[in-house]
Amino acid sequence: MSFAELGLAPELLRALADEGYSQPTPIQAQAIPMVLAGRDLLAAAQTGTGKTAAFTLPILQKLNATAAVTGARLARVLVLVPTRELAAQVGESVRTYGRHLPAMKTSIIFGGVGINPQIDLLRRGVDIIVATPGRLLDHVQQKTVNLSGVQMLVLDEADRMLDMGFIRDIRRVLAVLPKQRQNLLFSATFNGEIRSLAESMLHNPASVEVAPRNSTVDLIAQRVHPVDKARKTALIAHLVKGGDWKQVLIFTRTKHGANRLSEQLMREGIQSDAIHGNKSQSARTRALADFKAGKVRVLVATDIAARGIDIDMLPHVINHELPNVPEDYVHRIGRTGRAGSSGEAISLVSSDERQQLKDIQKLLRREIPSSIVEGFAPGSAPSATELASRAAAPATTHARPHGGHNRPQQRSSGPGGGPARKADGSQAHRQGQGRPQHKAGDSRKAR
Repeated sequence: MSFAELGLAPELLRALADEGYSQPTPIQAQAIPMVLAGRDLLAAAQTGTGKTAAFTLPILQKLNATAAVTGARLARVLVLVPTRELAAQVGESVRTYGRHLPAMKTSIIFGGVGINPQIDLLRRGVDIIVATPGRLLDHVQQKTVNLSGVQMLVLDEADRMLDMGFIRDIRRVLAVLPKQRQNLLFSATFNGEIRSLAESMLHNPASVEVAPRNSTVDLIAQRVHPVDKARKTALIAHLVKGGDWKQVLIFTRTKHGANRLSEQLMREGIQSDAIHGNKSQSARTRALADFKAGKVRVLVATDIAARGIDIDMLPHVINHELPNVPEDYVHRIGRTGRAGSSGEAISLVSSDERQQLKDIQKLLRREIPSSIVEGFAPGSAPSATELASRAAAPATTHARPHGGHNRPQQRSSGPGGGPARKADGSQAHRQGQGRPQHKAGDSRKAR
């Protein structure tokens, strides 16, 4: 099947051709006709399947077919996403695929940056709003956004939004939207909370599922390396240098752990940087751009910050620690093996992580091959080079090698402190409504 057979407008087909896309992915082939027909949609889609284009393309076509309301230009489409990076990715897709259509205005709304430029843009009128829930509610509270004209609502990566504690915010947004609208819900997994949300907002939805629940991409070669916890960094340096790896994404559980690992690798002569929720948006954007451009060899990320990372043909993903939630393993390794390219996912597993490994293998319904790297067997003595490197390392350090800066996360207001911040960088509206800091986003497939 070609994109032309899906009934897309010539302007959209031209934009797809500009990007080198000729055939839709399964999620696009199934979802686009249903969205164009005006159906509500419940879609099960992993990252890397082309789901962003599955809703962006038909939305652009429907907006182009109906003129904007004269006078005050009210937003007609609202896309809610869990992270800043994913908001930027969706906004980029709108610009890319809409380049040959009459100018449509898109506003990308998320926290962690100044609100006044967003207010100015919204006041001038926009057609599409792409937003994280918390910052959107900041605008709703300040009456700087008008959602009364919304005709289509998209919840992208709904499971991540619920994991990050956004369910109340989502319901608050739903309460201020027009009752008559088309709703699209995309989620990689469907637990009870997601199904309850879907039942409350979708009307006779069409269902699309393009991959078994929690499945992993067949093209990803998965491997486990047992190793002592204290030697994980040395093993990473050994693998990266020995294999001459040029682009490696490494996952850590914590923000401080990401900083520490990046700094340790820099001392080993491996150009690296870290992204996580405490980094400013400009620092996160710069680090990701440097990684994509090859200026940074290793990017260390937490789960939440990695959502929305979209890199063509990323060859290597390393789990410095296994995630506590098995489903997060699937999301992590899904950063590689995309768009028909092969990839490698390596997990460094210490003795205290055996249960996490068992849980992951149970979820995957398969055993991940395990091998010991020569010189790094658990219980073996570190090399003289490792010992010298440890001795030279400062006990604690938080300086960023590339001039990026950390911003301490503020959980509540207090003496000398600012307002509480939520997972998307927006201001908390109710005392005690902190965001849980668990779990944290497409490729040569049309995104």
